[in-house]
Amino acid sequence: MPPMPPMPPLHPADLPELSAGALRSGYSSGDFSPLDVAQALVARIAAWEPHLNALYAYTPDALLAQARDSAARWQTGRPLGPLDGVPVTIKDNIATRGTPVPLGCAALPLQPALHDAPPAARLREAGALIVAKTTMPDLGMLSSGLSSFHALARNPWHLACTPGGSSAGAGAAAAAGYGPLHLGTDIGGSIRLPAGWCGVVGFKPSAGRVPIHPPYTGRVAGPMTRCVADAALAMAVLSQPDTRDPTRLPPQAIAWDDLASDEAADAPALHGLRIGLLLDAGWGLPVDAGTAAAVQAAALRLQAAGARIEPLAPFTTREMIDGLDRFWRLRAWLDLQALPAAARQHVLPYIRDWAAPAAGYSGTQVFHGQAQMAALRDAAAGASERFDFIISPTSPVPAFAAELASPLHDPARPFEHIAFTLPWNMGEQPAISLPCGTTPGPGGAALPVGLHISGRRHDDIGVLRLARAWERLRPPLPPWPQAPAAGAEAGGPGGAGTVRPWLTPTCAATPAAVAARPHSRRPSRRCGG
Repeated sequence: MPPMPPMPPLHPADLPELSAGALRSGYSSGDFSPLDVAQALVARIAAWEPHLNALYAYTPDALLAQARDSAARWQTGRPLGPLDGVPVTIKDNIATRGTPVPLGCAALPLQPALHDAPPAARLREAGALIVAKTTMPDLGMLSSGLSSFHALARNPWHLACTPGGSSAGAGAAAAAGYGPLHLGTDIGGSIRLPAGWCGVVGFKPSAGRVPIHPPYTGRVAGPMTRCVADAALAMAVLSQPDTRDPTRLPPQAIAWDDLASDEAADAPALHGLRIGLLLDAGWGLPVDAGTAAAVQAAALRLQAAGARIEPLAPFTTREMIDGLDRFWRLRAWLDLQALPAAARQHVLPYIRDWAAPAAGYSGTQVFHGQAQMAALRDAAAGASERFDFIISPTSPVPAFAAELASPLHDPARPFEHIAFTLPWNMGEQPAISLPCGTTPGPGGAALPVGLHISGRRHDDIGVLRLARAWERLRPPLPPWPQAPAAGAEAGGPGGAGTVRPWLTPTCAATPAAVAARPHSRRPSRRCGG
């Protein structure tokens, strides 16, 4: 193999934007150290974070201490693992030893976690620098960064817009360059939706591929990154076994780094692939024109490269989503009822309004709702078997106003934007979102459009390979957003400064009430993404 060409000169401030693979190469060669990267990252976070509110439990001194230890290991040629010195963030709802897990909700007690959850344990074992936790909405039940506990998360591409959710802070952190790896969770689109709206890569593995605790139907953990290769590198670590998850898949030898090495390898890989193109999910919001155009252009590029693109008719129904909605409402209502009445009032009113109808559901209605989750699984599996892969928009619409819980902001119609992502959680298939273009946003700003790729159950590496091929085929994307100038108003264009979400019209609690929130017992389940 010929020697790698030397790296071009790099400004130290840009070190956090390097891929995980490039960081490892730089550490190995001695071009820079984990401490150099961590110091640059601290400066970057200081510039961005007043505007984004992406992080929770961030302590710069702790990050720098980890980096010094990692630098010492690299100096002696004994890195701890494949991610030694690579910065990562971890979503609020994934437990890390010693840090409370508020689930984005001001009603829950702040009790330090006793152990790392499986994905966090794998990252720590691999030597990753745990930068911070990332913010999320109440109980993971919103596709935005609206939270009664965390400050309102915003999108680096346009600060008036949401980064999405429920992996809200993770999406914002990835787009702002808070290091290469960010760990999210997904039960209906909570990794892929913020990835699509923030213009990054978000991979939802097959159910059970990444052990998680606590497990729940459709719930997975997965990486959010700026490139597919980093997602694959993270999967090599995250997919290691952990007996705490009874739903885990058996260990499997997967060549996570085998994504095809050059453009010449893409042609045979794409030639003859049968790819379904889904532009109408059968329910939910219609696809906006700019989003549809970007996805159709992607389909044409894949076709020109040798894939067979075939239209796919809707395969899910309104009855399916309404049934799942009822089941999830009841689950959330039971969680809220487990809280003392005083604590319950600190949950976002939107969440309480959404869950409230469940108090009157009959057993028949709830059973039918659970059965519709199975119907969604069967429909997704059936659609997948007809194709090698299915492509669609990640979301039918671009990022919406940061202060809203969802595009419609209507608890009676909460899931109209997840029709392209939800089926693959219920069907347990791997799926990924990655950027494919832009569409006009507020004031004409260009907002990212996500291309969604799903595959057959357990074909995680196949989805990543097609995603990597698309990265090489797609036209150039806009440059990454830059932090606002020093002294700019936090919150940015159209934003609300550093106003907390409990001061917005959607939430009735006051800052004083939040400060005095009771340390109530935790709900019986950890719902949401």
